[in-house]
Amino acid sequence: MELRTAIILCGGKGTRLGNIGKKIPKTLIKIQGYPIIWYIINILKKNNFNHFILPVGHKGNLIKKYINNHKKFKKDNIDVVPTGENSSISKRIYKVKKIIKSEIFLLLNGDAIFDANLDKIYKQHKSKKIDVSFITCCTEADFGTVGIKNNKIIDFKRGISFNTVKSNNNKNYFGLVYSGMAIMKKKILKENFVNKSNFEKEFYPKIIKKYKCKSFDLDGTWHAMDNLKDINIINKKKENINMYKKIKKIIIKLNNDR
Repeated sequence: MELRTAIILCGGKGTRLGNIGKKIPKTLIKIQGYPIIWYIINILKKNNFNHFILPVGHKGNLIKKYINNHKKFKKDNIDVVPTGENSSISKRIYKVKKIIKSEIFLLLNGDAIFDANLDKIYKQHKSKKIDVSFITCCTEADFGTVGIKNNKIIDFKRGISFNTVKSNNNKNYFGLVYSGMAIMKKKILKENFVNKSNFEKEFYPKIIKKYKCKSFDLDGTWHAMDNLKDINIINKKKENINMYKKIKKIIIKLNNDR
């Protein structure tokens, strides 16, 4: 089987989670009874990823303990690598880049639950010889929106789903919502990035100018856990019944593969 490495970033301190973030890593927070990392690894396995690198930091020993004690992960190729309590994302990636086993790998954040056909995106990335593929998605607005059609206000909604943003400074510019996932060739990491304080903001603009890049839409469920509100939305049925049911379907899907 073709080797496919995924680097799951899970070393952050979860400062926006209050007391919960102080006790456990964000990636171990349970969503409808299962830790976030459980969802991520199992969804990636369904998409034919078979080597996982977890650069850990804050409470990393708890992540290692969970992985080692979970029966479903016993036979999986998972490297839990201590990369420092206070390391930046750039340094975490730099410290594990030598153990990436595939020439094309997936880089993703460890704080989002998703269900989409990443296998298809991976194959397109490979066949079209793309250097970096940014995976974009839809998300729900955490604010109210005034609906306008033909220059008239037609409604007001909260929690509207969107996938693009417009710029006030440039009418010809619009942006796609980034999912925190990118498929890239390992050669990209030969660039100098270790001292970048913000990996995405400082490194991605550089490689976009230099390499062949493309965006792919994540056609499926995606929900990031940035704060306690995001967690409650999918842990409590009454908060957002549609998202709650979507996560429930993912659980059923993954447990049926046992």
